[in-house]
Amino acid sequence: MTNLSIRPARPDELGTVETLLRGASSWLASRGIDQWQYPPHRDRIMAALEQGVCFLAFEDEEPIATIQVDEFADPEFWTPDDDPNDALYVHRMAISREAAGGGIGGRLLDWAADRAAWQGKGWLRLDAWKDNEGLHRYYKGAGFTLLRIVNLPHRRSGALFQRVSRRVPHADKVTD
Repeated sequence: MTNLSIRPARPDELGTVETLLRGASSWLASRGIDQWQYPPHRDRIMAALEQGVCFLAFEDEEPIATIQVDEFADPEFWTPDDDPNDALYVHRMAISREAAGGGIGGRLLDWAADRAAWQGKGWLRLDAWKDNEGLHRYYKGAGFTLLRIVNLPHRRSGALFQRVSRRVPHADKVTD
């Protein structure tokens, strides 16, 4: 992959974002992982589209991934001691199966860390499914540290990760 471009998704691209998320859900289910086994939260996605914080990544004008990056620190997970305002937060990152294995996720996370740095934030954070150990290994390999796991009976997510935001040089075209 040489030409990756990232831009805010438009409200009329809701279907594209949902297709990417459903593809990730199907892939997880095929591996026996119960993460994301519900329809995408259309209302939340549309709000993110309208706020300009849901992004699409393209290769040669083909949408291959989505990521949401914003300032929303879920208060059930991030405490005042975490200094929630000093971070950007990743939500709903999904890569198409056709583009999987090509390092797209890592590049999106680097892009998000750059975005956090550009906005003067010290951290890039996310919460992950508590029992998806493969995902935990993935994020650790992408430079994240597991801070803690918050066990709330009504939430399946709660593995809290963060990495320092810093500018990472890119060899490809990444825009927004």
